[in-house]
Amino acid sequence: MCYFFSISTINAQLGFCNGNSGDPIFNETFGTGTTNGPALPLTSTTYNYVNGTPNDGDYTISSFTGYFDWHDTQDHTPNDTDGRSLIVNASFTAGEFFRRTVTGLCENTSYEFSSWLLNLLPANSCNSQGIPVNVNFQIWDTSDTNLLASGSTGDIASSANPIWRQYGLVFQTLPGQTSVILKMSNNADGGCGNDLAIDDIIFRTCGDFITVTDIQSNTAIEVCENDTPIGVTLTATPDFSIYTSHSYQWQQSTDGINWIDISGETTPIYATPAITVTMFYRVKVAEDAINLANPLCNALSEIYEVSVIPQPNVPVSNGDVINCDNDNQGVSVTVPGSISVNWYDSVVGGNLLLTDNTSYTTTVAGTYYAEAISDIAGCISNTRTAVSLDFFDAPQVEDEEISFCLGESILLDAGIINVMYLWSTGETTSQINVNTAGTYMVTVTDTNMCSSIKTIVVTENTAPIIDTITSIGDLITITTTNSGAFEYSLDGIIYQDSNIFEGVEGGLYQVQVREINGCGMDSREYLLLVYPSYFTPNNDGFHELWQVEGIESFPTASIYIFDRYGKLLKQLLPNSNGWDGTYQGRHMPSSEYWFRVDLQNESSVTGHFSLIR
Repeated sequence: MCYFFSISTINAQLGFCNGNSGDPIFNETFGTGTTNGPALPLTSTTYNYVNGTPNDGDYTISSFTGYFDWHDTQDHTPNDTDGRSLIVNASFTAGEFFRRTVTGLCENTSYEFSSWLLNLLPANSCNSQGIPVNVNFQIWDTSDTNLLASGSTGDIASSANPIWRQYGLVFQTLPGQTSVILKMSNNADGGCGNDLAIDDIIFRTCGDFITVTDIQSNTAIEVCENDTPIGVTLTATPDFSIYTSHSYQWQQSTDGINWIDISGETTPIYATPAITVTMFYRVKVAEDAINLANPLCNALSEIYEVSVIPQPNVPVSNGDVINCDNDNQGVSVTVPGSISVNWYDSVVGGNLLLTDNTSYTTTVAGTYYAEAISDIAGCISNTRTAVSLDFFDAPQVEDEEISFCLGESILLDAGIINVMYLWSTGETTSQINVNTAGTYMVTVTDTNMCSSIKTIVVTENTAPIIDTITSIGDLITITTTNSGAFEYSLDGIIYQDSNIFEGVEGGLYQVQVREINGCGMDSREYLLLVYPSYFTPNNDGFHELWQVEGIESFPTASIYIFDRYGKLLKQLLPNSNGWDGTYQGRHMPSSEYWFRVDLQNESSVTGHFSLIR
């Protein structure tokens, strides 16, 4: 068996009271309980009561609706436990199935009848061809001869889920009439379908919709306690939807539940006396003054509430605060819910620093003042709460970046004394030794429990290793296989940051590269041979000879000059003046010539140059 939640919708097909409805004067909920019954009085129905499953022409009163394949759902009455409803399986012949006399009505008064109905048949039952529910409601006088109001629900089709629907009628009693007869009839024959549940049959007075407003058109006001006493002039305005004439009686209440008539206040306008506490006001309205005294015969207006909001207590301080100057903890207070806090810099007046916050954070020492404001009506506390804020100086530290040599260790120092230490390594001394590159932090805490964090970035330095030494003309470039903070020298005395030397004279150099923190050095000899790329032996006094500089350190070296075909033209010694461009007394023509320098260590250097005439 499937179970569904009931869905309630309001259907105004027949008509409901458009004004203010009074409290129910008749309310049939059919009770609660897990057993069926009790049966209706014999005069209430022509159907047969059964204590179990109702067949065509039967009815039962039960908290269970899932007979046959019907919807299994709860009754309609709100907050019922095991609530019962009237369950009707329509007779094969259409006609009346429920009758009830309702007494205690007032003469010449409008009423609203309403009832909730549920088609019990699921949409897919009876091959989806189930007979729809269709009920006719009638209100008769007690003589059962005068029909006061009637209306039909129209076809209520079956649905996939159980849906309670409300239907109603508005009628008016006649002069001298205090009772009526309610009749419900099937407009269709029974069979497969036309099976329904009925619940919450209610009669209540129906009067105009009546608003109560003050001269500013408010329907309620909120006023702070310290702004009382206050008086309000109220006006009752009916909408004339039901009544053609109006009689009034103003009422007041201190709780909105228990009401008393205000003596002599029987006009649409009422000026209240001085109000100092929360008060509620409404007006009873009837078409005939005789009905004002009977709660079953009049309508009630909307309620006008004057809410007197107590002045909030001053905020409760959470204590004066002494911060460390690198903390951001502020002053704070505590207030109940629905109370806000504004902060000022003075006990009275002053500058508004912050709104709607129970705490205030600042870096400025001083006394700050919290004021309580009610969320309703914005009522303000009589005084402000003072909370002081002061600061301790946190320990002063400076971050560092240091390095050490590969294979060694380095001493890290917190840089401050007479504090507590906690290193990121877990050590608690002012200094620690480390032999691994990385980032180290030490938290230092003074006697005021103020803390600062020092960060030390440690890098590992390595000794330089020369990779290559190259030269172009008088420029020497030194490269290393690794990188670091290196310095470069050609004589081991003068060092520079750059690995490039310019304007170097030819000669033998002791190239050195060292790590600036003393982590090591590499050294190599390098012979720089400097020679012109061309010469012009034309007796003008410029570039008359071609010679090699820097070979003097190799006294046994030889310099050989060749023409483009490889023919040896000249051999020079390191201390010679150079070549004048002749061979066997003849001037050699302008051309490219080649040379080879043979050093005493059996190495050689080759190159070429131009002779220009």
